[in-house]
Amino acid sequence: MLGLFFTFLLVIFALEVGAAIWGFANKEKIPEEIKEFYITLYDKRRDPKVKASLKAFHLALNCCGPVGVPEPDYQDTCPENPMPCPKAIEDFFKNKLNVIAAVGIAVAVVMIFGMIFSMILCCAIRRDREMV
Repeated sequence: MLGLFFTFLLVIFALEVGAAIWGFANKEKIPEEIKEFYITLYDKRRDPKVKASLKAFHLALNCCGPVGVPEPDYQDTCPENPMPCPKAIEDFFKNKLNVIAAVGIAVAVVMIFGMIFSMILCCAIRRDREMV
């Protein structure tokens, strides 16, 4: 069971490293993709579920719409004094990229410690079984 835990941690760690490499290789393209996703979402804003997603997007980034001016029918989805969302997305990735990387590295370090301790415990259990 402990070996299976180690294996799962190893697989998740490998996926995390792969995602980090992919993200670093595409760090210029990711904000553009998110901007395109936002514009697509904004075009579908009449749907109530999409409207809720837009509101969350707007509140998280303190932005509103593609140009920063709220439409009269959708003012409830925008915070006060917003900026254009494409610019907010770009600023977020410029300013917060170090934080995102630091969190990823911290998670990776915790996973490495988890793998080390699970392997130590697994070896200790195996040694105890051989002694009996």
